Amino acid sequence: MPINLAEARGITPTVADPADLAVDVETPSGDRVAIDDPALLSGLTERVEGAALRLLRSERALTDCRPVSLFSLQTAAQLGAEIGAVLDKRRFRANIYIDLDSGMGFAEDSFVGKSLKIGSQLVISVLERDARCKMITLDPDTGKANPKVLRNVALAHEGNAGVYAAVLIEGVVRRGDPIETVE
Repeated sequence: MPINLAEARGITPTVADPADLAVDVETPSGDRVAIDDPALLSGLTERVEGAALRLLRSERALTDCRPVSLFSLQTAAQLGAEIGAVLDKRRFRANIYIDLDSGMGFAEDSFVGKSLKIGSQLVISVLERDARCKMITLDPDTGKANPKVLRNVALAHEGNAGVYAAVLIEGVVRRGDPIETVE
């Protein structure tokens, strides 16, 4: 168990500022419009005759099955090089993609058993390597399967790619936040 489990359980959950969750859409004409701007919906509706459009926001993530998964950009690049293809990091469905200074694939494995602080507040405990399933064979844009991806992970990497973690201290994570190991 984490040494600060009681403290972590007593912390009030952190809720992201709505401004941090804002999404802009770039239209074909090059305009940038907020996702919740009624002008976006009316502009889309004008282009689709006879169809009613709605914009929905889902609270369900398109991520892996554990609360937190970390995956390095270097691991994606290494796996792609091993099978002779460019692999989009999204096929690995991580919550957090990290760019590690080591430049080596699978360097995130060294975090297992350690705690990481990401940004100013979030602390996670890295529990284990991420055992992969058939989902990583699917291209996130086309849905087309490439069985070489899973076969390579199974044969060359014991079926694992990335790591799973549990939240010890909640916090908001932003692009570019520093990551450091903590004791």
